[in-house]
Amino acid sequence: MPSALEQIRSYMEKEEEEARRIDLPAWLNILASAEEYIVNYERIGSIGELEQLNPVLAYVERSLELLQGERMSFWMKELLEEVLAWSETAKGGSRLDRIGWQRQGINVFVHNEGSADLYLQKSTDSAGDRRRLTALLIRTHGLLGQYLRGEVPFAANMPLHGPVDEGLLTETELARLLMALNRCVIGAVSEDLWEAVAAELEACVLHVSLGTVPEGDGLRRRLRRLRTESIRRGEDFDGGLAEVDQALQASGVENGSEQAFARLNDKTLWYVEAALSEFSLEEFVKMMLLALRGADEGSQARHISFERLMHGLYYDYKGVKKINLYKKRIIEKYLRELDWAAVLEGGRHANSPHLHHRVSREKGNTDTCFFGFVFSPAAEKLIDFCVEAEKSPLYERAVLMLMDLFGLRRDAYDRFHNEDEYLESMNSSADDKKVLLSYISGSRVLDIGPGGGVLLDLIEQELPDKQAIGVDISENVVEALERRRRLENRNWRVLKGDALNLKQSIEPGSIDTVVFSSILHELYSYIPFNGQKFNLETVRAALQSAFELIPVGGRILIRDGIMTEPEEQTRRLTFSDPEAPEKLARYAEDFVGREIKFEQLGPNEVRMPVNDAMEFLYTYTWGEEAYVHEVQEQFGYMTPSQYEACIAELFGEQAKIVVSRYFLQEGYTLALQDKVKVTDDAGHELSLPDSTCLIVIEKVSES
Repeated sequence: MPSALEQIRSYMEKEEEEARRIDLPAWLNILASAEEYIVNYERIGSIGELEQLNPVLAYVERSLELLQGERMSFWMKELLEEVLAWSETAKGGSRLDRIGWQRQGINVFVHNEGSADLYLQKSTDSAGDRRRLTALLIRTHGLLGQYLRGEVPFAANMPLHGPVDEGLLTETELARLLMALNRCVIGAVSEDLWEAVAAELEACVLHVSLGTVPEGDGLRRRLRRLRTESIRRGEDFDGGLAEVDQALQASGVENGSEQAFARLNDKTLWYVEAALSEFSLEEFVKMMLLALRGADEGSQARHISFERLMHGLYYDYKGVKKINLYKKRIIEKYLRELDWAAVLEGGRHANSPHLHHRVSREKGNTDTCFFGFVFSPAAEKLIDFCVEAEKSPLYERAVLMLMDLFGLRRDAYDRFHNEDEYLESMNSSADDKKVLLSYISGSRVLDIGPGGGVLLDLIEQELPDKQAIGVDISENVVEALERRRRLENRNWRVLKGDALNLKQSIEPGSIDTVVFSSILHELYSYIPFNGQKFNLETVRAALQSAFELIPVGGRILIRDGIMTEPEEQTRRLTFSDPEAPEKLARYAEDFVGREIKFEQLGPNEVRMPVNDAMEFLYTYTWGEEAYVHEVQEQFGYMTPSQYEACIAELFGEQAKIVVSRYFLQEGYTLALQDKVKVTDDAGHELSLPDSTCLIVIEKVSES
């Protein structure tokens, strides 16, 4: 009789029509007939790829391949082959099959238990003690790995010691079986994962085979295991849990998290890391407590699944799985506004018509509950619209409508779908920003809008005697930088704060130098001031806010876009791309900062005011991928003389300009040299005008 691995390969090699006519073994028939794939998104790179293959069947094939390489007795290998063949069957079957199994009391949502019940119902290959042992190994397979992840208490694995007590296996035989089984089920997920957990898992197997429990195996360790990925990315678990304990104690829970999580001791959790690792520790705790409360209402559930939350949180962006930041930010706001008393009582948000949390059960299966969030139909449609609008100028309008619907702050504008790429691009500008270091005064430096933290890193590396602080209004920028700070053991700090009102988060006089590096044009473009964007009053407010922080002798450094003068100049642009004039026309229509004027002179040639030409070329340089954002931004918003007049008007004799330089960033010339030729009206080729200013303002007296 062919092995289980040979049967899978034979099935997969056949054409679909031929495969349907084959008489398959019961386990393979179940796996092959899956109409929906029950997959943990944690290690999936693209959700769309799941439509092209049967990931569960592919996983079983990998686990059986690993079994072939194990050196063990024939009877052990034969036993584990049957275990692995059946262990994922509860994830298979057609939709009607799964409904029928549920009606029979088979829990298809807890796949180890459901698979064991399917094996007992449908397999006829084994009998007696061998059959009981196989069913036990299927029912408990993966639980040691889940213990290492914090999803089950160690006690869930103790039934595995039963065959030793019954005399069916020796302690050594049990240990060898469990090590080989876990080598297959974990290695089939990832060889790197197996290598990372093998030593710890071997210690757990020893405890199971001896019937003992690891020391110090309490709640805190379990919670820490549940946050492994978050801690790896820089989460301060101990500090965060201490803050949670204080909040719980203030709400009347005397022993904090120990008391609040007492109900977790007998619960098995599913998909926790994939669903919750992107959330903060406080948000994680709130969701866990809400889920526990829901699990104990009515008939108590032993299993809590976050699968539905996981599925709703991810989508494909350019073929890669991405977290849906639209939903994440809305959920974060919901949890932030849900006080601890409401969480402990399992109550809903008092004023959230478009979102609520839900703990649900399937009919006929009270042993498992599902935690998730329910968005109103209007909110779901609007979120879908944001996803679809990501590649169009409609994007910002869609995001702002979403903010209005959920009461999110408009000045907390996030580059929702490409924040990682944005932060990475900001970090690529280290050489350009290094020039700022020689103008820093004093010992305390504030970087407004630090992006990926490149300037903070430069200050720490080049000026180790300075204390660097970043401040940003964007939640995910602050989160990303804070994680990186802890991971890389950086000395700089990062705060959430409003550039237009820095006194709210920073003590006046506590900062010696404030740096605006390529951020003022974003404030000017994105932040409505008195209800109006593209408003120079925004820039004035930001500079005034910074000036209030610094003492006499303190400085403000500005590195940003500039318009050239005289403004009346025109330029002729001749494009190498015949589609460029069409892109220019699209840009002129989409850009809302000011009117962009151009005159078509020929198929590939236009005449434009010099600053309109440069504004378009900045966006043209970044390419189509960045268009949706760059078309929303105005890089040059004042000429050199206008900037100096603005500073004089704002600060008068309290400040002096000690540096005022204007230059062209080399990158623009390199990026455009093969794309466009710039000439005057006589056809003489010209270099690009100055694009960037470097201005240093020094405070010379108090008002």
